Amino acid sequence: MRSVKAVSFLRFPQSWIGLLLIAVFWPLNWTLPGTPTAYLFFPLWLGYILLIDGLVRWRTGTSFLTRMRWQFGLLFLVSSPGWWLFEWINHRTHNWKYLGSEKFNGLEYFILCTVSFSTVMPAVFESAELMHSFPFVGRFKKQWRVAESAKTRIGFLLSGLVMLGLTLLWPRTCYPFVWISLALVLEAINGTLVHKHSTLLHHLDKGDWRPVLSLALGALLCGVFWEMWNYYSYPKWIYHTPGAQFLHVFEMPLLGYLGYIPFAWEVFGLWVLLTGGKRLYF
Repeated sequence: MRSVKAVSFLRFPQSWIGLLLIAVFWPLNWTLPGTPTAYLFFPLWLGYILLIDGLVRWRTGTSFLTRMRWQFGLLFLVSSPGWWLFEWINHRTHNWKYLGSEKFNGLEYFILCTVSFSTVMPAVFESAELMHSFPFVGRFKKQWRVAESAKTRIGFLLSGLVMLGLTLLWPRTCYPFVWISLALVLEAINGTLVHKHSTLLHHLDKGDWRPVLSLALGALLCGVFWEMWNYYSYPKWIYHTPGAQFLHVFEMPLLGYLGYIPFAWEVFGLWVLLTGGKRLYF
């Protein structure tokens, strides 16, 4: 029975294309001498995205690639400017830096980074939809409510702006606020100016925590692969997180993985803002 299921999973083109890309570019990313692995980041993560898309289609009968088709590319286009925002904030916090970036001139660095950053949103959203397909997530469909009101949005906005301000003023102490401040600000902005029915708060008002949980677990899954594939790569990123530089799992301190949870909500908020509330799957 298990072998039949495996065969049914591999009947989707994105499944075996994804597996092939990972099988080729994962070893090259870690072992190819003298070649900057920045060139290999995109095909490796494209393999991950396609493989997860195949898994989702196998489990649910649908997937981003099935539903969005040519618009699937919009995920990649919107992803790059979204991550450049975090790179700009990092100029103040200095929580990570890229070893080996000096191998490239300014234009090469910008192009390679932009191409690599284009995989962030697709990877997170594909992983979130995979998590959404598991029965245990369904148990969070009817939980406690968070009121979708102007008062709540104002509270989110003010809290987020205060956290972001503290981060920029005292980055060595308050840098963890980066990963929740933007999520709160974006929820407030999207609920007021964009399309409130596309926000996470809209689901929380109904007591539906599935989107929030799915995104968090999906980002954690991506985080493990980001850090694992980064570990033996070069160029690579390393972290400077005052007060949390212990119990490393790959280059990332263990506590740092907690940042992936609100990061997923920020990425979702950026998607809603940059696309005018274009629906994904929630």
